[in-house]
Amino acid sequence: MRVSQGSRGHPRRWLILGVICLVQLTVLLDNTVLNVAIPSLKRELHAATSDVQWLINAYSLVQSGLLLTAGSAADRYGRKKMLIAGLVLFGAGSLVAGFAGATGQLIAARAGMGIGGALLMTTTLAVAVQIFAPEEQPKAIGIWSAVNALGFAGGPLIGGLVLDHFWWGAIFLVNLPVVVLGLCAVAALVPESKTPRAERPDLLGALLSTIGMTSLVYAIIAGPGHGWTSVRVLVTTVVAAGALSAFAWWEGTVTEPMLDPRFFRDRHFTGAVAGAVLITFGMGGALFLLTQHLQSVLGYGPLEAGLRTAPLALTVVALNFTGLSAKWSARWGTPVSIALGMLLMSAGLVAIAAVAPSGYAGTLLGLLLIGAGCAIANPALAHAIMSAIPPQRAGAGAGINGTVAEFGNGLGVAVLGAVLSSRIDSGQPLSAALGAGQLVGAVAVLAGGFLAAGLLRRAERATVG
Repeated sequence: MRVSQGSRGHPRRWLILGVICLVQLTVLLDNTVLNVAIPSLKRELHAATSDVQWLINAYSLVQSGLLLTAGSAADRYGRKKMLIAGLVLFGAGSLVAGFAGATGQLIAARAGMGIGGALLMTTTLAVAVQIFAPEEQPKAIGIWSAVNALGFAGGPLIGGLVLDHFWWGAIFLVNLPVVVLGLCAVAALVPESKTPRAERPDLLGALLSTIGMTSLVYAIIAGPGHGWTSVRVLVTTVVAAGALSAFAWWEGTVTEPMLDPRFFRDRHFTGAVAGAVLITFGMGGALFLLTQHLQSVLGYGPLEAGLRTAPLALTVVALNFTGLSAKWSARWGTPVSIALGMLLMSAGLVAIAAVAPSGYAGTLLGLLLIGAGCAIANPALAHAIMSAIPPQRAGAGAGINGTVAEFGNGLGVAVLGAVLSSRIDSGQPLSAALGAGQLVGAVAVLAGGFLAAGLLRRAERATVG
């Protein structure tokens, strides 16, 4: 099903959006929920440091590597089918993870959850675009984006609460009721939709994109720990560059590409993608530094630090769920919304760097500014990406949106983490080194905002002209 331009959309579109947002929230929580269980895993499974790294990275590595392939599969074979398949894989992985008796078993289960998570992350956004009429899509995408922010902040909190009462495996088993509810709701409510004509699968494109993205993300993850010039990082970087170059060439020659290169000729699309990379680069790295600031500089424990980051997510939720950010974006236009949102986010990061060392009040101010900026800019960027792609390729658009976010976030953590390490090695106090990293993040976010806004503005003028 695809709503027409004059349609009001699917009659149960808001209920369906609630279901897919609940599923999306569960997937996002598992990106961060494991962090608070690390001490328990080391103690009960005798996990070494290398095991812990793989326990954390297996999920995000597999997920980010498969996002493009998952989005294309949803377009070709049906978005409802892929939602159900993603839920089954995610639920099965959660069940195995909850009762894992060894680190190898838990790593494999997390990888399986990552496959399901890739299917779910792409398909939820694609379904949201399919069931809403164009005039309601900005609000729907805003709510979907708010759930993303809630998932980021909620992982450590929910993990901490569960571990206060149960063993570490319970943080995975809490996914199962959501999976069962999601399967029932998706089967009953979500309409099937896919590309109008049956296309042959682009198997080579899927293989090359998966190898390339997985290698790239792994190189980014491994760089800070093993050294950017280490053999491991250099080899995976070469593999990533080769696979992604071959993928770009292949997609330009095949008659039915998984990712149509013509998307990148659209200035709306390229502007939104460029801005999204820089915004997630700055935000991912800066928030990675913020958690260290709250614990190492201000002296809060893990759960206390998690609670004190909540104002950011709550601000995003408040502005998106009430529809205020969608109304403002409609009034100002996409370029202005993106520029203003990123200006607020950059100001928040500067506030954390300049004022926060004196206490939590400065951090709170920064979090509120960042939350307001996220609420305005992120849905506008996601909508710009999705609206630049034909409706029948909504899954591919969602895959691109997710890949950009994963890539930018991983790169931000790696680069700003390297800035932090270099400052500490040069003898700077931790608080000053963290502040320097926040300022680098602020510059990246601001640059991303004005770059994306400028490209989108030029595209609008070209369209009018």
